[in-house]
Amino acid sequence: MSPRNADTEMAASVVDTTTSDREIRLSRTFHAPPELVWEAFTNPKHVAKWWGPKGFTTTTEIMDVRPGGEWKHVMKGPDGTLYPNHSVYTAVEKPRLIAYKHAGRREGGPGVAFEAFVTFEPEGDGTRVTLRQVFTSPEARDKVIREFGAVEGGNPTSRASRSSWLTWLPRNATSS
Repeated sequence: MSPRNADTEMAASVVDTTTSDREIRLSRTFHAPPELVWEAFTNPKHVAKWWGPKGFTTTTEIMDVRPGGEWKHVMKGPDGTLYPNHSVYTAVEKPRLIAYKHAGRREGGPGVAFEAFVTFEPEGDGTRVTLRQVFTSPEARDKVIREFGAVEGGNPTSRASRSSWLTWLPRNATSS
């Protein structure tokens, strides 16, 4: 892989030969220390500015980042469709790991559930963030990819990535 550029490089894979066929992994290196990247993921004020696909807004009702704590948020699509989400944190190790069980859905649609693991690893003068989502079956994973564009948002050439977590932090690394 070429040298990392925090503003443009992103590695996204659906299936990695070393991982299960029930997983999605997205990874990105930010030119910011782990503590700052952690803040972007755990402060609802910051999350509202970057979480979700292009054109979506995110409203957090509860974000209690601790084992057993909840994150309840609603994403609103550009067409007005609501996507209620509920996560329960299973492990929190500041600023290294956030793990949670997630349930979400399109309003009026069937639910989607997975376990998520977000790691924050120092890498050079930046932080490598890896989001790993583990689904109950390959079919459940494929449905999320197909219906919700779960991998597209991690593609550096994707329209969705331009307003997502891939670009928000580098532009706002010094913001509080």
